[in-house]
Amino acid sequence: MSIDLSEAIQLLRQERGLSDELIHKTIEDTLMAAYKKRFGTDDNLEIRFEDGRVSMFERRTVVEQDDVYSERYEIEIEEARKLNSNADVGDEILVPVDTGELTRFSRQSVQLAKQTARHSIKEIQKDSLFSEFKDKIGEIVIGYYQRERNGDIFVDLGRVEGKLARKYQSSRETYHLNDRIKALIREVNKTPAGLQIVLSRTDPDFVRAIFELEVPEVYDKTIEIYKIVREAGSRTKLAVYSNRDDVDPVGACVGLKGVRIQAVIKELEGEKIDILKYDPDPARFIKNALSPAEVRDVIILNEKSRKALAVVSDNVLSLAIGKQGLNVRLANKLTDWMIDVKTESQFAEMDIAAEARQAVLDIFKEDDEVAEEEISRIAELPGVDSEVARALLDNGVEYIADFLDLSREELDAMENVSGEQLETLRNLIGELVEIQEEEGGDEYDGEEGDAPEEEAVDEIECPECGTKFALDEDGYSAGIIRCPSCGAELELSFEKEEEEQGE
Repeated sequence: MSIDLSEAIQLLRQERGLSDELIHKTIEDTLMAAYKKRFGTDDNLEIRFEDGRVSMFERRTVVEQDDVYSERYEIEIEEARKLNSNADVGDEILVPVDTGELTRFSRQSVQLAKQTARHSIKEIQKDSLFSEFKDKIGEIVIGYYQRERNGDIFVDLGRVEGKLARKYQSSRETYHLNDRIKALIREVNKTPAGLQIVLSRTDPDFVRAIFELEVPEVYDKTIEIYKIVREAGSRTKLAVYSNRDDVDPVGACVGLKGVRIQAVIKELEGEKIDILKYDPDPARFIKNALSPAEVRDVIILNEKSRKALAVVSDNVLSLAIGKQGLNVRLANKLTDWMIDVKTESQFAEMDIAAEARQAVLDIFKEDDEVAEEEISRIAELPGVDSEVARALLDNGVEYIADFLDLSREELDAMENVSGEQLETLRNLIGELVEIQEEEGGDEYDGEEGDAPEEEAVDEIECPECGTKFALDEDGYSAGIIRCPSCGAELELSFEKEEEEQGE
């Protein structure tokens, strides 16, 4: 059959805003649902659209004359050749559904078709609106006050309704029927009842979007908003910085004679707004964040735990803290630092030097212990070959001191480690020992517990490895000594002469 639905399609396109593709899909689902209700199946039904007309066909298999088993799936060859002269037994052809078939559709089939059509159109609209508004999350929309229920305001946005919940309304604002409302799209959700658009006027991003509308430099990213913190209805703080040296970020946001900032304040129903310059230096950033109070000095108490002390004049303490601590609380959120505000007199009574010194000791105490452990074990030396450290550990040598005490014979007897690798490790240790001596300030090669002598001690330098070591009385008398680092034997030909001179 062929039905002219051009007017119906045009009406759906205008009233519902649906595309031809979605309309065709809806009509197809509707007809197939009715056909299946009438005949029990729709797997052989094919629907085609052409110039606003809809045609229905059944796919049937050509069989021998008088050999039809199912009228919905088979057709006799003589009937088939009336539709296609080349048809042959076993072929599959499309047979138009007779218009009279519609009259045999039951009332239930027609009702099902209507329900299917309404449901399909509703789902298509929901999907279309969801896709449209999902891309607008974080943007501002304008609607009109429609109704109120339990403190929640429902806003007419045109083709859909938005919900401005009580928790997303500013305490400064009141609304009446048909009032114009500008709000931020916060969420877009699908619900059984339809599409839900959640609106907000308390979100910090609402302030960001307003500034993008009022300040062109913010919109084109010449000025960037670092962060916004807000307690809706009371105060908003935002830190800005400029990507160009010739543009003042704060001045651009305020505008000539405050025109731009006044437009934002008007939209927020008189809410106070502090615009300050972002600074990568935490002390300067904290000083800016406590505006409008003037801060004399900022002391970083603990950088690791991000604690700072702001010193202000006695007469601006209340301004720095703000009503019920609002100003300093917003400054904490903006800078991500814990800020303690003190007056100059309070600061003078504090032993800040002792506190700062103790804080530094607490920070680095654990690090010093780790550093000491790192240079005591071979495996934790910076740049050490892990295979060499593992091989030494297998041979029972874990600590650097144990390694330096080994003789040449003991080193040569080690397994899975070459002499070249041991020499490289010795040079690495030598470099680290020199660094430690420079930092410590006292050169001392004796054993633990021995105090360095104030008198000059004879030293000798090993020609093999370059290690310097003190020459004791045994060295004078033995004539031959061994280097404590590499184990090389050295012969002293001047020992006796020096001993006699000493007497």
